[in-house]
Parts: sequence; C-alpha cells; structure tokens
Amino acid sequence: MRLDKVTALVTGANSGIGREVSSHFRREGARLLLTGRKEQFDGAQPDDLYVPGDLNDEAFVESLARQAAESFGTVDVVVLNHGLQVSGPLTEMAYEDAKNVIHSNLLSAFLVMKHFAPLMPAAGGSFVLVSSRLGMVGKPDEVLYSAAKGGLIMLAKGAAIEWAERNIRVNVVAPGLTATPIIEASFQRREDPEAYRRQREGQIPLQRLATPKEVADAILFMASSESSYITGAVLPVDGGYTAF
Repeated sequence: MRLDKVTALVTGANSGIGREVSSHFRREGARLLLTGRKEQFDGAQPDDLYVPGDLNDEAFVESLARQAAESFGTVDVVVLNHGLQVSGPLTEMAYEDAKNVIHSNLLSAFLVMKHFAPLMPAAGGSFVLVSSRLGMVGKPDEVLYSAAKGGLIMLAKGAAIEWAERNIRVNVVAPGLTATPIIEASFQRREDPEAYRRQREGQIPLQRLATPKEVADAILFMASSESSYITGAVLPVDGGYTAF
C-alpha cells in the first residue's frame, strides 16, 4: 500500500494515534506535513515539515495551507486526528468547556477542510476524519464530546457528496478505546488501575483495547488508493463496541 510521491497532512501528530499514523505514512513513502500543539515534536524526521499551532485559529490554518503550497505544491491526503475531550455531567459542564469541545473537534476540522481541499490535485485526494465510537453511540458524561464527534461524521458525509465530482473522497475512522499514552495514564490515576482496565475491557466484545497501530492501519487503508471507491463511509475500529 505504497504512498510514494503522496503528500499527507497529519494533525494531532505528536502522540498516540497521530504519531503512529505518521510512522505508517512515512514507511509507505509519503512526504509529511505534521502539526500539533507542542512546540517541538521529537518524532518528526528530517524530511518532515512540522508546524506547531492551534487549528481553532483560522489565521493559523490559512498559514499552514500556504506553507503546504509553498513546500509541496499540492496535498493529496489529509488525516484529521486532533481533538479535545472534556467529561462530566451535562448540567455541570461550563459553557467555555462546551465551546472548546465543539471547536476543537468539529469546527477546527471544518477549517482544515475548507483551506486544504483547494490544495488537492486535479486527480483528487482523500480526507480521513478521526471520529470516535462515541460519535455513533451516546454515553453519560460524554454528551458534548459525542455531539462533536457525531457532527464530524455528518461533516464528512456532506463533504463526500459535495466534493465527489472533484474525486475528493471523505471518510471517517471511528476508534474505540485505544491504548494511547493518554488513556494509559488515565487508568493509572484510578484507585485500582488493573481492576478499572478489566472493567473497561469487559465492555468491549473483543475484550481488549485497540492498539494505535490497529487504528493507524485503518486510517492508512482509507487514505490510500486501496479504498478508491469508498467515500462518505464510517469505519469503526472498536472491537465490536458499536455492534450492540
């Protein structure tokens, strides 16, 4: 599944799924434009272009698109992997937190799509939006996050139809609970981390968390020509969680 001569933007590239996606794409031959909030990214390689910034800021997104055009000319693949999760009961969530969740997961994706779709070549391109199992099912204490990730799915479906005539495909990968450093650290903050892990794994039909590699494999498939007749689709990578 080679990506030779393909230029790809990966957001949220600093850790977890985004870091694994970057490694996958690099091994397959892609030229990488990476972005994240951290000023430095120790996973970037000499041939990568890493540009830190806030994707909620349209001026930054416009600047990122200009740098992409100047450095690469066109961008063939965009993987939108960034986001923010704030948990808590709906009636207790601060309005500012609610706005941040919607902006960081949904409106920032809109901004990247708006400014990067024009950079895709005449032959077309591929957007892969990383949503969540919680964009497909509801969960207490995650109402705003579910709403934002569900909105991301509908953003992808609408754009897939709107851009089909340009051969720009737009798809969604919806991971379940994944063994990223952030998730592993959250387990360790529990009174009994192993018991909590077993309880969470017990909610998944396959009885385990996904690995970042398994999610990145799905993203690579959706980004590549192997999925050339797939657009507007949602691929759950959740161990069967949303099959209930």
